[in-house]
Amino acid sequence: MAFNEDLANRIRETLKLFPEEFTEKKMFGGLSFLYQGKMTVGVVKDELAVRVIGDKMEMVLENPHARPMDFTNRPMKEFVFVMKEAIQTEEELLSWIELGLEHAKHKIQRG
Repeated sequence: MAFNEDLANRIRETLKLFPEEFTEKKMFGGLSFLYQGKMTVGVVKDELAVRVIGDKMEMVLENPHARPMDFTNRPMKEFVFVMKEAIQTEEELLSWIELGLEHAKHKIQRG
């Protein structure tokens, strides 16, 4: 399954703003960016996939361009898909990446 390489490159460039180190891994038929082995964000087809702390899911899903990630017709816990309309600017992309990184750090802290 192909993924939007332009979006992947935008993510790579934005990740350079962070002091943390990220790795890439093919997942969900696309490409994911991981922090200490935990997925933060990824690209699936033309959409951004983001891990979100459970307590923030309701707020995140208020965005009309975000929806639960649903590969198997069942929503995946703490995952959202974000349409291109919500990542037009680098600031918008950065905010989604920050949400994903927050999720990864939260999971690492909890062990």
